[in-house]
Amino acid sequence: MASFSVVTICFNNLADVQRTCASVDQQQRKPEEHWIINGSATEEIADWLINTPQPGYRKWINERDKGIADAFNKGIAKAGSDIIHLLNSGDTYASAEVLKAVEKEFDANPETQWISGNIELMRAGKKVLVGKAFEKSKLYRGMRSVSHPTWFVRKAVYERVGEYKSEYKIAMDYDMMCRLADEPYRYLNIPIAVFDDTGISSVQYLRSLEETKKVYISHFRFSYKMMLWQLRLKLLHYLLQTSLGKLLFTIKRKMGLENM
Repeated sequence: MASFSVVTICFNNLADVQRTCASVDQQQRKPEEHWIINGSATEEIADWLINTPQPGYRKWINERDKGIADAFNKGIAKAGSDIIHLLNSGDTYASAEVLKAVEKEFDANPETQWISGNIELMRAGKKVLVGKAFEKSKLYRGMRSVSHPTWFVRKAVYERVGEYKSEYKIAMDYDMMCRLADEPYRYLNIPIAVFDDTGISSVQYLRSLEETKKVYISHFRFSYKMMLWQLRLKLLHYLLQTSLGKLLFTIKRKMGLENM
């Protein structure tokens, strides 16, 4: 039977932590563990964790870390369950049935080493649901809606492929996806998470593209196909900042093509 450790990293954002914890606590199928990796410079989150009644599965570390990748790695190292979900502070589960559905998928397919699904996020000021099955042949396209907050990965996989790399400040999830490429995988076509789009990869999108390019080249060498795809993404990014771009996206969304 599947067992789950949910890992939530946070930094000076108590309201986000509380929202994520509430989402975990609302799951019909509770996790065996919910680790809070708190690297905050203030005591606010630590005080809330210590002084507020918490469910028995909630555990925490209150100590400074060296960044996002280091916090991920601390949580993975602490996790005692078979399957790990990295649910960042501010992100929430899309429904109360998510862990139950993921458990069913893993139990029915014991050879599966990782799963991804769909995520709700904002595009051009509109809520959209996106998600695609992972395809190794399309890694040149970056994350390609294989969204990190929807991943459920066996701890044994992390032990095989290694830790998240601290040298990457934004694209450490893409680097990990490149290393997961040959692991047995399944796509679960349901909403998994609701994404908090105030994170670093959202507000520094162009920088994230540069890191993604660096990661791809480190794994697969230089690719003109990848460069052309990145040019497309940059043009779309600038277009969506304009009134015309937002209008075109609204039309695309009404046609049900927002996941293209």
